[in-house]
Amino acid sequence: MDALLTALADPARWRLVTLLAERPRPVGVLARLAEARQPQTTKHLQTLERAGVVVSQRTGQRRVYALRPGALRDLAAVLSGLADTADRAGGPLETYERYGIGLHAERLAAEDAGWADGRSFRFLRSLTGRPELVWRHLTETSLLARWWTPDGLRVSELAFEARPGGRIIHEYRDAEDADGSEPVAGRAEGVVDDARPGEHLAYRLSPLLPDGGIAFTAHVDLDLRPTGTGTGTGTGTDLDVHWRITDSTVDSADFIAGIEIGFGQSLDRLAATLAADVRRTDDTDTRSTK
Repeated sequence: MDALLTALADPARWRLVTLLAERPRPVGVLARLAEARQPQTTKHLQTLERAGVVVSQRTGQRRVYALRPGALRDLAAVLSGLADTADRAGGPLETYERYGIGLHAERLAAEDAGWADGRSFRFLRSLTGRPELVWRHLTETSLLARWWTPDGLRVSELAFEARPGGRIIHEYRDAEDADGSEPVAGRAEGVVDDARPGEHLAYRLSPLLPDGGIAFTAHVDLDLRPTGTGTGTGTGTDLDVHWRITDSTVDSADFIAGIEIGFGQSLDRLAATLAADVRRTDDTDTRSTK
């Protein structure tokens, strides 16, 4: 495929491909139609032939070239597959475009300090597992690190002291930045206000601007209630999350535009993580009783 793409990338060779799509032609005719010298045309055709795009045969004193449609159809299928992958419903491209729309709107609204103060967001999730298990995933750093970032990111530094006055540090990088050579994607610092295990968690978290200043402060309240509809452990948990914005700066627009999408993705990862953990526990218990 690389040889095919390289062969087709040259405008002169692409012109020859379009001429041969009409009908097979000899080298001399192709050179004249392409307004090129015959030696150059021959070299281009040889490159195309090596890449499997054209085929040739000698007829008397002439060498006639013809297009091999299969190579182009194979390329078209690959390109179509790439386009379908990027354009799938609910995929990363759709999220990227939705974020772009929100980003534009928030930047227009961010005219003065305090522009987003009082803005609130609410997230509801029905989770697998008892509130005690969900609480652990909300407060224990080893479990938090498994879900507390949007898609495509990974936690690179994390502290969460689940007690009133406890500190919070949340830093994240691109998931594919394995060696930490790229700039940090985001960092936030905060403090826990309230921690009632299995029931209620409240904290303040401030994303930091590149210069270290505060973009805004998020006041986050998480309420946990047993649902009794979960599997495995015999109960589930309804998680109700409220965000409230204060101290918003003009430069906070890019951060605020991503709250609904980003934290929503994080909670979806939490739900998937809990479901997998409970399922794994159920499988282990089932095997141990056999």
